[in-house]
Amino acid sequence: MEAPLVSIVIVCMNRPDNLYPCLEGVRAYTHVPYETLVVAYRFSPENLARAQADFPWVRWIVSEGVRGFSENNNLALRQARGKYCFVVNDDTLLEMPVVDRLVEDFGRLPADAAAVSPCIRFPDGRVQTCGRGPWSAWRYARHYLHGVDETRPTPWTMREGLFRTYTLNGACFLIRTEAFREAGWFDERYFFTPEDIALGHLLNDWGHTVWADADVSITHVAGGSVSSLEAAIKPARVRGSLLFYGEPLPLKLFIGCFEALRVCKYAFLPRTPRNVLMRRTAVNVLHTVFSGASPKEIFIRCSNG
Repeated sequence: MEAPLVSIVIVCMNRPDNLYPCLEGVRAYTHVPYETLVVAYRFSPENLARAQADFPWVRWIVSEGVRGFSENNNLALRQARGKYCFVVNDDTLLEMPVVDRLVEDFGRLPADAAAVSPCIRFPDGRVQTCGRGPWSAWRYARHYLHGVDETRPTPWTMREGLFRTYTLNGACFLIRTEAFREAGWFDERYFFTPEDIALGHLLNDWGHTVWADADVSITHVAGGSVSSLEAAIKPARVRGSLLFYGEPLPLKLFIGCFEALRVCKYAFLPRTPRNVLMRRTAVNVLHTVFSGASPKEIFIRCSNG
């Protein structure tokens, strides 16, 4: 069987309502030779059977147990046969030939180009990211306080046409499979971030370049509601970020003080379900800051707590 040009990789956690529009967009707008690999993470038997019947052209990879973003994506990436891998979230909508356009971009990029991203937009048209700059511990601390605006024009972001950027947004990007394989795919030390940022930094460290195309866009639905798993997700996310930034003591102290204040804040607020969840999340993050456990271990512990 002839290898496809692009391997499209999607992870879905038992959310056919997200997955179906995404796959329909792939089928409607992708014309280059491609294969689609969907990791069906913790799908109910009924949803899996229906999805397999509705999309027989998809290669389905069943994933059970406890796996994060990296591990689930890597299940499919290790089976990818394309020259390029198109990694995309299930809660995205293709409304133009995104894959085709990004493949065309590689024909205009230098030989050291490893990956290219589209402009990622929210459903109301606002930009989520169009390119991403380097991340540091200081930048992460500002991000923790909601002080980072990735839609502000910089040398790495929000430029016109095809431009060089620095790192990636895991919601959507096209990458040369050879470069991805050499990088070891996504780093499985992380669980819920910053796998994408870490990958972009690694590519740059190895002499590759990363690009963005402002003329190609994809819609990322990205629900804004607080998940019931937030008390496990956020501690794992924070632990992963601390690992990436080298666990600097000032950053740990900053996060610890910030979360201690949040514990106090929610202790005095009315005991609504959301406030109880947010206080438990802050307590779990506070316990995480100086922990030696892995992000996955922290997620399992907090989700069972």
